[in-house]
Amino acid sequence: MKAAPAKKPTIHVVVVDSDPLRFIGLRSLFDNEPDLELTAATLDELPRLQNVDMAMLGNRAAGGPSIFDVMASLKAARPDLRIIVSGTGADDETILKALAAGAKGYVDEAASAAEFVQAIRVVHQGSVWAPRRVMSIFIDRVTSSPGKIFPAGRVDFTDREKEVLELLVAGRSNREIGQALQIEERTVKAHVAKLMRKVGVQNRIALSVHAITHSLVGSTDEP
Repeated sequence: MKAAPAKKPTIHVVVVDSDPLRFIGLRSLFDNEPDLELTAATLDELPRLQNVDMAMLGNRAAGGPSIFDVMASLKAARPDLRIIVSGTGADDETILKALAAGAKGYVDEAASAAEFVQAIRVVHQGSVWAPRRVMSIFIDRVTSSPGKIFPAGRVDFTDREKEVLELLVAGRSNREIGQALQIEERTVKAHVAKLMRKVGVQNRIALSVHAITHSLVGSTDEP
């Protein structure tokens, strides 16, 4: 008898201050994804919600608080909360600014259901999701003028920090890094936070880009 496939842990996503019709539309995208659970909440309700893994934040109505003000409020209420911004018509600079402000992903509302699902899973695993053109702009900008974005000079890392950084650049999640190095996930988070402080960046993608453009990680030779 074959063993039943392991059940995926549920990812709880709260859609913040959403129009009811938009929420219904979003939830319908995930009908075939039993491990994704969507609920709706206001910004005021969010701090009282339990078992929330990430928040999805849409475009703000004219005259209301900006998306960056709302993100700041979300981060203040739930510092560990991963945020995905969803909207239409956002230009590249706005998306870059959202990522710099702490968002872990941006998905256009015209995206397919598969793309929404993939974005949620990628962000839940600890990585960043954004349009390729935006990441290309970010990397080009850092490469052409790194001194304007990152502090000058080379940073000294411990051997363990170097190991964590190499796996981070390779796209590994905190859990995967912990498994590879046989350390706890919270220890990985502490190392990543210290690396960001040393380098002077605010998020993982900026840390990865800095490591690549400043040759802080060595290339690995394939056998």
